[in-house]
Amino acid sequence: MEAEDLARLRLARTDGIGAQTHRRLLARHGGPEAAVAALGARAFPRDAALREAEAVSRLGGRFLFPGRPGFPPLLVLLPDPPLALAMLGDPAAFAPRAVAIVGARNASGGGRRLAETLAEELARQGLAVVSGLARGIDTAAHEGALRAGRTIAAVAGGLDQPYPKENAALQARIAGEGGAVLSEAPLGTAPLGRHFPRRNRIVAGLSLGVVVVEAAPQSGTLITARLAVENGRELFAVPGSPLDPRCRGSNDLIRQGAHLTETAEDVLLHLPEAPSDAPLFKPLLRAGVLPETPAEEPPAPSETGGMTEQVLELIGRAPIPVDELGRRCQLSAPALSAILLELELAGRIETLPGNRVALV
Repeated sequence: MEAEDLARLRLARTDGIGAQTHRRLLARHGGPEAAVAALGARAFPRDAALREAEAVSRLGGRFLFPGRPGFPPLLVLLPDPPLALAMLGDPAAFAPRAVAIVGARNASGGGRRLAETLAEELARQGLAVVSGLARGIDTAAHEGALRAGRTIAAVAGGLDQPYPKENAALQARIAGEGGAVLSEAPLGTAPLGRHFPRRNRIVAGLSLGVVVVEAAPQSGTLITARLAVENGRELFAVPGSPLDPRCRGSNDLIRQGAHLTETAEDVLLHLPEAPSDAPLFKPLLRAGVLPETPAEEPPAPSETGGMTEQVLELIGRAPIPVDELGRRCQLSAPALSAILLELELAGRIETLPGNRVALV
């Protein structure tokens, strides 16, 4: 792995580094290697990053990073794109326009057949079909797409933790037949419930539109739908029986403006060439049909002694220039920079234009 990519992996694995902080670190220090150096002991260990990179390589995979060749271009448009993606398969899978097909794990036989048929027909039209490799609708979508083209799977756990276990062979087929399997999680990460919303944003982010086939109210599938709406993707939903609780959420989507979808033509008719710059289907956001995406808790600041508290006392709601802050607390520039970075990572302060800081 190149030194720059190794530094990017270390940044991605460092606790408390999200997309916004990552962007600020790169802008402030000019590149990933300098940013890692500035983090010092806080940065994810180099040896551990090398071991992970070598383990992914042994699986036949590689890492993709924003701004580097092969990274899915639509994911860069997300406000919080993955900082590192482990991938099995072919990066060329991201070249065609893509549509996601998602839905219930305990899907009906009819729902699975429809998802499989939609995926096959869309793949025959040259689209890549994206889903989450879960039971039910996801599995049907991947299998249908493989009959006619390529498919992309985003998984919640590590690439070495296929989930569910019975889809291990399907994961291998996707990677081996021109598709791609993506994970934001380190190897060995179990696919726990809290990881799925982040997986869902990748499914939505890779796609120009999301097709929902059977979704109960407040289900994880509707989190994917919300993320699609918030990020300017088209939203489609397959109507289902009002007597089937698995269809109430997807029927609500249609009621609030999602495109009613019965055939691949219904998708092709409304699928754009590029995402919208603004959220689509705003009534869905206001109507409460789409569940809120679970928020992540901000990391707690590390113990750095009285100097951190001294600096924090000098920062108020009104922005203060960093140079002035340095004069008041009589700290060296490197020491002050380290403390400010720690407070920013902890979500206590924010950096503003003009090299100023303020309390959050």
